[in-house]
Amino acid sequence: MLQYAYGNEECIVSFLGELFKKNKTDAVYEIKSPNGRVVATFILDRGRMSYFVKKDERLVLRQSKLGIALKDAAPLVENFGLVRAYTKTFDETWKAHWGEQHIVRNHYNETAIYLAEVEKPNRLLTLRFRAYDDGVAFRYEIPAQPEMDKLVIADELTEFAVDTSARSWSIPAYQPDRYEYNYSEMPVGQLTDAVHTPLTIDTGAVCLSIHEAALYNYGSMTLKMSGPVLKADITPLSDGMRAYVELPFSTPWRTVIIAHDMLDLTTSRMILNLNDAPRGDFSWVEPVKFMGIWWAMYVGEWTWALGERHGATTDHAMQYIDSCRNLGIPALLVEGWNDGWEGDWLENGERNKFLESTPDFDMKIVSEYGRANGVEIVGHHETVGFIDNYEEQMEDAFKFYKSLGIRYVKTGYAGSKMTINGQREYHHSQLGVLHYQKVVELAARYGIMLDVHEPIKGTGIERTWPNLMTREGARGQEYEGGALAPSHACYLPFTRMLAGGMDYTPGILDVTNYAKRMATTITRQLAYYVTIYSSMQMASDRPQIYEVNYHDLYEFIQDVPLTWERTIPLMGEVGKCFVVARQEWDSPNWYIGGVTNEEGRRVELYIDFLEPGVNYTATIYRDSEDAHYRDHQLGYVIEEKVIRQGDRIEMYMAPGGGFAIRLRKQ
Repeated sequence: MLQYAYGNEECIVSFLGELFKKNKTDAVYEIKSPNGRVVATFILDRGRMSYFVKKDERLVLRQSKLGIALKDAAPLVENFGLVRAYTKTFDETWKAHWGEQHIVRNHYNETAIYLAEVEKPNRLLTLRFRAYDDGVAFRYEIPAQPEMDKLVIADELTEFAVDTSARSWSIPAYQPDRYEYNYSEMPVGQLTDAVHTPLTIDTGAVCLSIHEAALYNYGSMTLKMSGPVLKADITPLSDGMRAYVELPFSTPWRTVIIAHDMLDLTTSRMILNLNDAPRGDFSWVEPVKFMGIWWAMYVGEWTWALGERHGATTDHAMQYIDSCRNLGIPALLVEGWNDGWEGDWLENGERNKFLESTPDFDMKIVSEYGRANGVEIVGHHETVGFIDNYEEQMEDAFKFYKSLGIRYVKTGYAGSKMTINGQREYHHSQLGVLHYQKVVELAARYGIMLDVHEPIKGTGIERTWPNLMTREGARGQEYEGGALAPSHACYLPFTRMLAGGMDYTPGILDVTNYAKRMATTITRQLAYYVTIYSSMQMASDRPQIYEVNYHDLYEFIQDVPLTWERTIPLMGEVGKCFVVARQEWDSPNWYIGGVTNEEGRRVELYIDFLEPGVNYTATIYRDSEDAHYRDHQLGYVIEEKVIRQGDRIEMYMAPGGGFAIRLRKQ
């Protein structure tokens, strides 16, 4: 009945009449997870909405307010009456196109709570709650209704009343470098300035990740303390409003992953499950490993801009293609090929041209040479955040790539803000979110897969749009050379990576280069391919480093898969270490990667996940006993062992070090 009641004005009048007969302004609904251990409780108390969350009868979130503030209208906060609640159970399994887990179970209990104001203007609102075994999610749904077909959201009043003494790990919001900051640990009660999500919290009893799913047509949610509670702070537009929407409208899901420990947080697939199945045929989507005319610029050999040391020349690209063919790398990224990199390109991004090459580069010749040698070209669009300029050219630019058979594009949005409709907007505002989504959908129309740098954070939409292969969205290895500590990669699995895959640009083996000295040992670079997931993985160093200097280590980079059957975290602690095992997609083979912070450590791995009664050849790439990220980065050992289920492997990780293991079934 309610489905139709929300569909047209005549039925809405009948719907409201039913409410006014009942006038029920007090109600309590429990939404229990399938195993009954996680419970979200919705409360309507004299017309006001709130909720709280428990796990195993222990309070996880205290009673927290709900509501939406509107411009030029009373907030959707009070005077609500309950019309009806509709409950269902849902259970499915679905196959990912790529990811950390091939087959995903989506199992939850849901209650949709239909409300209407008991006084004029009698507006309608639905709160939809889902309870999973690993957390809870809810969203606001505002149907089309009499005298209200659009609205302006001035604020979202959602609270997350977590223990303020709990430890949290976060990066600051509203900063010029977007998400590219080091993680800080502090009590929740000290989050007086806004921080990005996922926000990771350890209460001592449970571990939490507060985030959002299915972010479309709305500002990104940040969080900060408001009085005694943590409150949603939606990224504003330049006029201070949070969103302009037409009805019907649903906010993104507000999500709270709840886990026994930090490792369990990393195995949750709730964010993906809160997104819809793919819209259309994405059988053409294919993960890819690629090299790039990129790192040579960071170490000063070449430049993005035209000149004597210009990197993106036709000759350089063809040399790289030859190396890709020899190394078995199927794709090459070319940056700096287009007109617009001269001078202060961060300030002059409105001049970028996405269809015009520099005089020393011919995209047609390069793409044809790549095709003849079995190497795809990864296109590049650096917008510098000048969205008005980019959107004028965007469709023609995608058509251009498609005409050349180019199926992969890396986009970039360097710059502190975006220029949209002539205004300077946050990347993570509603207008920024709308732009990123426009690019994803346009790319899908042209059969193009994306690697997005300076992105909007991941909220699981890659389930719906599998051509969104990976994102940056945190400090990556371009910050090496002084701005990254070894601990950074030990924070990411428990924070940024809970939002989805990341292009961390691993595989830089020239770790002692004076121009960009890495704060890692050399084998740690191999570990990144396992510990930091991405369906587009870069072999980031220059060709000669792989071909001449470290061909023995390169073999691991060549072999490591891009997508996984299943993932099992073995050990880890936020900011200290992380070790994970992953089974290759549709294969009996496994890979293990481990990284540590500035402290060396010995770990014992219990290998209980292999097929029983079968021998596996373990090829181990590890730090030598005297290795160190500052003093002896090049100390490494490669060894082989026979491993069976139930064996234990002792591994040493040097300070700033790591290891990688390939396990092949004999």
